[in-house]
Amino acid sequence: MSLEVTILGFNSAVPTAFSHPTAQLLNIAERYFLIDCGEGTQVQLRKAKAKFNRINNIFISHLHGDHVFGLVGLISTLQLLGRDTPLNIHGPKGIEEFIMTQLRLTESNCSYDIVFNELSGKESVLVFEDDKVEVFSIPLNHRIYTNGYLFREKPKQRKLNMDAIEQYQEIEICDYQNLKNGRDYVMEDGTIIDNEDLTFDGPRALSYAYCSDTKYKRNIIPIIKGVDLLYHESTFLHEAKDLANYTGHTTAKEAGIIARDAEVGKLVLGHFSNRYHDYSVLLDEAKLEFENTVLPKLLGTIKVKP
Repeated sequence: MSLEVTILGFNSAVPTAFSHPTAQLLNIAERYFLIDCGEGTQVQLRKAKAKFNRINNIFISHLHGDHVFGLVGLISTLQLLGRDTPLNIHGPKGIEEFIMTQLRLTESNCSYDIVFNELSGKESVLVFEDDKVEVFSIPLNHRIYTNGYLFREKPKQRKLNMDAIEQYQEIEICDYQNLKNGRDYVMEDGTIIDNEDLTFDGPRALSYAYCSDTKYKRNIIPIIKGVDLLYHESTFLHEAKDLANYTGHTTAKEAGIIARDAEVGKLVLGHFSNRYHDYSVLLDEAKLEFENTVLPKLLGTIKVKP
């Protein structure tokens, strides 16, 4: 089963005729997570043929408009579609006031509960967890309080080594689940058989890190170390590094350095300044630091296989 990121928008603050503000739809372990929700996100979801009611968790990085102005419209559409299950919104402190004020002033009623999980800490914390996936915050350094998010599959079940198991007659079918879960087998005489002697490694657990918007921040490297896929903002070329630092953003070169030093599998750039009409210059700069770098494609899907 692959990890899939659909790019709904990747531009910076001002939308263009050819792009949209930031939003992504992540499918990991058959869980669908919306990451940021810039203006027009629900239209992009329609174009991507996404099923709205499969989205149960939305993760907002920060409260700048190009990352949240599409959220209330999406919430209203979910109401019109007859949603009756809770919607969980994870984001910075203030996200509840931002949403509920608009719903109140527009006299919009929801047929479903909105559950807010507001973040305010400066350390990486567990934000969401179920039986398949866990999500951690990635503290970033922008002009206002901002987090990225790290999505990780939980370790998958091990595969049974039937040739090895059949050598022990007392191991029964009812023991198989414990073996798949990684437990050693204890024989009737107390002898312990290591799980690794009875099983093979299961499919590799996949991971995705989303980092936008932020200054160049090396503190995130231990958090995202070894992820399969990294999205990191690259608003400017490095020749504008002073402007990037002043506005709370990263250059393409710096994004490449982060990817290289974090030993990630693949880097996706994004959040490009409108001063650039040819994004290949940003790609070329990042690839000098980290070769396996790609540009996002609007409504394109990036897949990672185990």
